[in-house]
Amino acid sequence: MQTIYPLKFSPIFKEKLWGGHKINHLLGKDFSPLSNCGELWAVSAVDGNVSTVAEGPLQGKDIVSLIESYQGDLIGNKVYTRYGTKLPLLIKFLDAAQDLSIQVHPDDRLAQERHGEGAYGKTEMWYILQADEDATLITGFNQPMEKEKYIEHFNKGNIEQILNQEKAEAGDVFFIPAGRVHTIGKGLLLAEIQQTSDITYRIYDFDRKDANGELRELHTEAALDAIDYKEYDTYRTDYQAKPNKSNPLVSCPYFHTSRVDINETLSMDYSDIDSFVIYIGIEGSLSIVYGEESIQLTKGEAIMVPASLNKLELVPDKAAKVLETYIP
Repeated sequence: MQTIYPLKFSPIFKEKLWGGHKINHLLGKDFSPLSNCGELWAVSAVDGNVSTVAEGPLQGKDIVSLIESYQGDLIGNKVYTRYGTKLPLLIKFLDAAQDLSIQVHPDDRLAQERHGEGAYGKTEMWYILQADEDATLITGFNQPMEKEKYIEHFNKGNIEQILNQEKAEAGDVFFIPAGRVHTIGKGLLLAEIQQTSDITYRIYDFDRKDANGELRELHTEAALDAIDYKEYDTYRTDYQAKPNKSNPLVSCPYFHTSRVDINETLSMDYSDIDSFVIYIGIEGSLSIVYGEESIQLTKGEAIMVPASLNKLELVPDKAAKVLETYIP
């Protein structure tokens, strides 16, 4: 069997009503054939959207079949025991030329109750790569809330009055646990790390119509039991960005993510985590050196490092910034 190595996958592009052109222009993905490319799925095991290896001896192989073949050597023994052949993370880049719908995602319990035993909820995080001037997003509530009060505002058509709006700039991080009402605002380009789930309950879509002139479906009733109605003190993630080390951003049961700012060769040792690691390029470029070989990572790409390859070096081309994520 072919020795496993760091894997780069062919991008999966998604046409979206709200999509734009930044994935092509700012991430250098000039090969996207879509006129309104809203999403680039960089690593995915979602049914119907399974990533395939882009280069090397395993080129053309899909991620699910590779997990079946390599099991714990690829994703880690503890991850394989917990998830089997279902890769638990989905890595995306999103370009919002228009506001996305106001929405919420279920947690694992509700997802499995409604959508079957194999379904997962959707907890996610956003790292803002670029923001137009005065770009904003919505996350959570801006006042104490309960279901009855929420329904009253929804029925009056003024739900936006009770939602927390945040100005967003490059480098900002937002953690969006399952149950938190949210939307990505127009003018934002971001990287998203999330559970492998495509379950979304659309609450409000600004009365937009699709390509056929129809209003998009809302999931008003389904959202009610999924929403976390608690108001929180803060919704923005504060973090440090010290050079040449992993700076923690978000740690939850589904993923641990750090930002690594690199201006010199950095040795990485993952012997203790028993998980695959995904690097996501957010600025500059670097080489991932493993043994006598290497693979390059640039902005807008993601590379999955197998769990069995637990020692490597990151060698920047001048300087680079990457997100580092794995299963805790």
